[in-house]
Amino acid sequence: MWSFSAWRRRRTLARYAVDPQLWQVIRQRLPLLDGISDEEDRWLRDACVLFLHDKHLTALPGVELDDEQRLFLAAQAQLPLLHLDALNWYQGFHEIILYPDDFKSPQRHRDSSGVEHVWDAEHSGEAWQQGPVILAWPGVLGSGGWEAYNLVIHELAHKLDMLNGDANGLPPLHAGMRVEDWAQAMQQAYDDMNRQLDANPDAETAIDPYAAENPAEFFAVTSEYFFSAPDVLHETYPKVYQQLSLFYRQDPLKRLARLQAEHPDYR
Repeated sequence: MWSFSAWRRRRTLARYAVDPQLWQVIRQRLPLLDGISDEEDRWLRDACVLFLHDKHLTALPGVELDDEQRLFLAAQAQLPLLHLDALNWYQGFHEIILYPDDFKSPQRHRDSSGVEHVWDAEHSGEAWQQGPVILAWPGVLGSGGWEAYNLVIHELAHKLDMLNGDANGLPPLHAGMRVEDWAQAMQQAYDDMNRQLDANPDAETAIDPYAAENPAEFFAVTSEYFFSAPDVLHETYPKVYQQLSLFYRQDPLKRLARLQAEHPDYR
């Protein structure tokens, strides 16, 4: 049966095909992708084309975007979706705004006594419910390795979280995943981080202490670690790693272990 969406997909991929040499440059710039299979590589390259066709990248003054930079961002954005099904996981937004540096964002918080606190905080990224994703370009450029940091994955994890409504650390789980298992793994690890930081606010936690801000940030930060430092996440909170592996349907730790066994530079 003829499908308009499939026809449009083929047409887009044919019209905006990625130059193989340019894609090789992207692969070299993104060690995070090392170890993926040829089939995964082909899927990712096509997914980048479709992502860039669907989302508008707005570069503010001071950010220079060319085809290479656009692909560099898109490949990181699509990595979490590598083995997810056909659901439009990045629905609900059409624009990514790129700032030349960290930006100030107005914050509001009502404390337990009902007093509202208002202040400006400096952020490198934000994801708004039914709104754009905002990224500081230096943070994008600093992502892509195995260094436990990825601004793109962090902010887009918030978008996955928001598919159920407000970001609360619970994205839509797949059939066969139990909310009880997810909640138990995440809550125990989140509570453990907060116990450490309550005892010593300057504690050097294994996971970035920003994860202890709230459950939504815990999901976003651990998603970063899942892809960019899977060994650290698995060693620190193995049950969290297991739940994220079920959700993303990937095993970056297995990829990293294979790379470490085959390439001395990864040890």
